[in-house]
Amino acid sequence: MNASANQTADRTTVMISYILLTLGAVIALLPLAMMAVSAIKTSAEIVANPLSLPHVPQWRNFVRAWRDTDLAQALLNSVKVTGLTMVLICVTGSMAAYALARSRTRSARWIAGYFLATTTLPIQLYLFPLYFGFAKLNLVDNVVATAFIYTAIYSPFSIFLLRTYFIAIPVEIEEAAVMDGANQWQVFWRVTLPLASPGVLTVAVIAGLNTWNEFLISTTFLQGRPAQTAIVRFYSMGGQYSSDWGEIMAAALIIIAPIVVFFLLMQRRFIEGMASGSVKG
Repeated sequence: MNASANQTADRTTVMISYILLTLGAVIALLPLAMMAVSAIKTSAEIVANPLSLPHVPQWRNFVRAWRDTDLAQALLNSVKVTGLTMVLICVTGSMAAYALARSRTRSARWIAGYFLATTTLPIQLYLFPLYFGFAKLNLVDNVVATAFIYTAIYSPFSIFLLRTYFIAIPVEIEEAAVMDGANQWQVFWRVTLPLASPGVLTVAVIAGLNTWNEFLISTTFLQGRPAQTAIVRFYSMGGQYSSDWGEIMAAALIIIAPIVVFFLLMQRRFIEGMASGSVKG
C-alpha cells in the first residue's frame, strides 16, 4: 500500500509540474506569438483587435521595416558590438578569474567581494562622467570603444562566476602538468581553461544577450545613425503622433530573430554550464 501511494503521489507531482511548466511556457511565449501575428497585419487591424488573425498577411511589412530603417547596417553594428564584447569578456574575465581562484593571498577574497559588490551599482552613477570622457577623446559613435564599456560593465559578474569554476578544478591536475614541463601559461591555456569551458560559454551567452538587448549605453554612446545598433534604430521608428505598428512589429521580429536562434543553438551548453556552476560553486 505504501509503495502504491508513493507512486500515485509521484505521478501527481509530475503532472502538477508539467501543468505549471506548460502554463509558464504559454505566458512566456504569448507576447512573442502576438508580435509575430502583428508583424503580418495592418496597423488598423492591430489597433482594432490585437489578438485577431490578419485578413490578408502583410508580408511587405518586413520589406518596409528592413528598407525604411536600414536594419542591415544596424544589425551589423549590433553584431560587432556584441561579438567584440563576448570575446573581450571571455579573454580578460577568464584570466582574471583564474588569477583570483589560484591566488593564496588574503586580498584575493576582498577583490572577489569587490567585483560582487560592483554588480549592484547602477550604470547611471558613472554614465555622464564616462560620456564626457569619451567625448573628450572623440570616441562617441565608436563601436569598438562602446564594446569596451560593455566589457567593463559585465566583467565583474563574469569574473565572479568564472572564479567558481576555476576553484572547483583540482589543483593536482595543474601540478601534474607542471611536472610534465608545462609553464604557467600552458597550464592555464591547455589544461585549466578547457575544463572551465562550460563556464566560459555561460558567461559569453549572458554577456551576448545583455549586450544585444541593451539600450541605455547604446543610445548614449552611439548617437549617429551610421553607428546605431538595432535596438536604438528600433526605438526611432515610433512617431510622436502616429506609428505604423505592423512595420514596427516586423522590425522587432527581425531584431530578436538572430539572438533567439543563437540562444536555441547554445541552450543545452548554457543550461549545462549553469547547472555545473551551481553544483561546483
